[in-house]
Amino acid sequence: MSKETAVYTHGHHESVLRSHTWRTAANSAAYLLDSLKPHMRILDIGCGPGTITADLAELVPDGHVTAVDHAPGILDQARATAAERGLENVEFAVADVHALDYPNDTFSVVHAHQVLQHVSDPVQALREMYRVTKPGGFVAARDADYAAMTWYPLSRGMDDWLDLYRRVARANGGEPDAGRRLKSWALQAGFADITASSSTWCYATAEERAWWSGLWADRTVASAYSDRATEGGHATAEQLGAVAEAWREWGRQEDAWFSVLHGEILCRKPV
Repeated sequence: MSKETAVYTHGHHESVLRSHTWRTAANSAAYLLDSLKPHMRILDIGCGPGTITADLAELVPDGHVTAVDHAPGILDQARATAAERGLENVEFAVADVHALDYPNDTFSVVHAHQVLQHVSDPVQALREMYRVTKPGGFVAARDADYAAMTWYPLSRGMDDWLDLYRRVARANGGEPDAGRRLKSWALQAGFADITASSSTWCYATAEERAWWSGLWADRTVASAYSDRATEGGHATAEQLGAVAEAWREWGRQEDAWFSVLHGEILCRKPV
């Protein structure tokens, strides 16, 4: 069975967590919510700082959520998130999605948000997610698709950002255009009952533009992504600085607008 060999492109710099802690079940897992029942047992893969995890735990008050991440350090923040909300039906552990340490048919729902784009073998990851799902349960995954991201006004510097990010992510062993591939990966993993959909995040107000452009400008020059871009020979520090300024300039435009397309799959395991 394969093990994780990809490198997580973003890391957990404050500029990354600024966006991760904004995520909720409502804005990041809406396609799944109608399938949840109060008694369900959920496995939340790649939980990060735990904001989606905490929402899921509140939605299954008679059930339980096990939240896992490949990076041990971020789990302390996830535990703090759950504690601040007084949640007692959630636990946390380190795990590799390619080789989950759980028996077959354990969970009612196995959920992964923005995970499969970063792993070395997404098909094997889906097979493992399916294995630990109970008959009648669901595998749910949502991933952004970088090549489908679009914005206005047009910007050469923003074009440079997108080209650079996709090169760095692939050099790290991931697939940044994962959203469009989720259904294909699920079919390769042997799934039959697949509901494929899409949804977006959109940033257009002055507050949204400032937040989104600021976190990406900071991420470009200060996060693990910036280190991997320079150490991998993909960009110089000067080039990263120019990309960061392009983000800030875009964010200052009154008519600026940015949309992030996500692919989604909800796969039911036969009874």
